[in-house]
Amino acid sequence: MTRREWVAASLAAAGCSRSKKTIGFRGFAFVANSDGQAVAVVDLTALALTRHVRLESNPSGVLTHPAHPGVFAVLPKQAAIQEIGMEKLVADRKIKLPGIPSIVQFSPNGDAMWALCPFEKLLVRIPLAKMQVDTKIALPAVPVGFAFAPGGDSELAVSLGASGRLVLVRGGLVSTHELGGELGDVVFRTDGQFAIVGDVSSRQAIFFDVRWNRLGVRLPLAVAPRNFCMKQDGGQLFVTGEGADAVVNVFPYQTEVGAFMLAGRGPGSMAVSREYLFVANGASGDVSIINFQSQKMVAQSPAGRAPCFIAVTPNNEFACVLNRESGDMALLHIPTITARRNKSATLLTMIPVGSKPVNAVIRAAA
Repeated sequence: MTRREWVAASLAAAGCSRSKKTIGFRGFAFVANSDGQAVAVVDLTALALTRHVRLESNPSGVLTHPAHPGVFAVLPKQAAIQEIGMEKLVADRKIKLPGIPSIVQFSPNGDAMWALCPFEKLLVRIPLAKMQVDTKIALPAVPVGFAFAPGGDSELAVSLGASGRLVLVRGGLVSTHELGGELGDVVFRTDGQFAIVGDVSSRQAIFFDVRWNRLGVRLPLAVAPRNFCMKQDGGQLFVTGEGADAVVNVFPYQTEVGAFMLAGRGPGSMAVSREYLFVANGASGDVSIINFQSQKMVAQSPAGRAPCFIAVTPNNEFACVLNRESGDMALLHIPTITARRNKSATLLTMIPVGSKPVNAVIRAAA
């Protein structure tokens, strides 16, 4: 039996045989293997590994943007970002950075990448037209995270970890604000009015009003806010961290805490589709699936050893779960998720991707 035949049989067994919808996604997953010095390319139409793109050192992450055709790998040991050519799927141009990057993101409009260099206390901008650093912003303390306000790269917020400070970058102006505590992740509310910062020491979500440069609300949480994940419409912010095997639901526009949703052991990384929140439970080796409307876990799926990252395909067909210790990617078929009695989800297949996968991006086929 071929892989495609096996998948079709699995879906039929799950009660999907009467669906006329074509199963699959025309595109690829690019997976950074942190111990394999390579990016794995998985064909999500054939449900198979296509190749490994060899790099000069181990990647810590990958990123891409719909406005740009390339995929980029972050190489901390070389203080560089390397582009992967899409035609031949080989490592191409390399961008040298003035420091070791911890986090690299595309600006919302896709015309530049920004990199956070914590050891050098720098935030740098790399316009794709030049493919070299054109802006360096010195930071007063070690940064741990940053986020863009909606609409472009003219406004950013940077959390400064143990120093308890928040840096706002607006155009050419940089301002620093004392919040206290030990700061972690940061996101913007979708209207851009508030930067929401996690204080992991006091277990709070801090709302900072960026228009008036003043503290808004401090929301007590049941967990230390290590991980943030925003619903696609911006109406709910999901939080995981130490303190409970659960997800805390925050309503950013009401500035209030909603449901306390149970998950598996050691919930961490999250991802969203149109209807569901997917939570990687590193300690229990599975994925909790929570319905937005009911705010309850409707299914739980085995994933592999130490699931650490989840990416959802743009058409909401697959949730791609990376398993750091088992070196594979689990594919969950989202349309088959139902609140069945056994609360299980259809695991289509496990695809070996390499040594210690930690991050992935999805690109639709041209």
